[in-house]
Amino acid sequence: MRFAQPLYMLLLLLLIPLVYFELRKRRSAIVFPDVSYIKKANNRGKILRYVPLFFNVLVLVLVVVALARPQRGRLYEEIETRGVDIMLCLDISTSMRAEDFQPKNRLYVAKERAKEFVERRKGDRIGLVIFASEAMTQCPLTFDHVILKELLDYVDFGILEDGTAIGSGLATSVARLKDSRAKEKTIILLTDGVNNSGEIDPVSAAKIAQTYGIKVYCIGVGTKGVVPYPVDHPVFGRRYTHVEIDFDINTLNEIASITSGQAFLASDAAALRAIYDEIDELEPTSFKATKHTVYAEKGSNFMLPAVLLLLVNFIFGVLIFRRLP
Repeated sequence: MRFAQPLYMLLLLLLIPLVYFELRKRRSAIVFPDVSYIKKANNRGKILRYVPLFFNVLVLVLVVVALARPQRGRLYEEIETRGVDIMLCLDISTSMRAEDFQPKNRLYVAKERAKEFVERRKGDRIGLVIFASEAMTQCPLTFDHVILKELLDYVDFGILEDGTAIGSGLATSVARLKDSRAKEKTIILLTDGVNNSGEIDPVSAAKIAQTYGIKVYCIGVGTKGVVPYPVDHPVFGRRYTHVEIDFDINTLNEIASITSGQAFLASDAAALRAIYDEIDELEPTSFKATKHTVYAEKGSNFMLPAVLLLLVNFIFGVLIFRRLP
């Protein structure tokens, strides 16, 4: 809140002498031959006689504030970006339920690290593709990173039929980036399994990405070998078993090699954070933000109550605070 003409606020200083002289002003009197009844009456009249003065002062304060033109501003930010268009391609197959990233499963940790990465990329358009047995665009390329992070929170198991269609996920991400005019186009592919679904294989999808000049960074998550995996029993509740999940790092290396990207292996949450930090450095962004504030006049919020108080004061003066002529 600001005042466009704050000098009008100096008028409030005049209220002090006005109130003082009003309180000191001699009141009209009527001579009664017998005042015993008046002496027995309470002092409500003394208090009530100051109510009109209070209303008048309040009206003057509101009018002065309105004359000072209070304004409320809203900050707008215009971004001139030369950043990178990035598609996050996230595996949500049930193998991501493995809890070797204690105390949470792989998918939860992958989403949290992705949100941290998104938070730092203020000059970039970022989108989200999820895949299991098929792929789906969860969020198209956008500068609205708040919405993107909210959509990441909604990502969970069961949205798509189970499976691991790495090629479909990669191809869908390419489709979202191929018409981009950004100088740099990047896909961050995160998976923990072996391609076993979909109509396109990962290497073919990588060659399509290469055609459009799209770089792919592949992240394989999870530890090799036996890992704890939750099993929900209808009677005994959640129990844990240990399973061995296949992991195809060779295919991820080939995808990265074809598209001039890099492949990483994240065996725990800390390693995954470090990988996102490294990608952040490998794909620098640059943008210029111009901020300006638009102000809206709020004087009517004070003038309207002043008019209403004047009306109330007039009504009270006629009906309650009546004086003899």
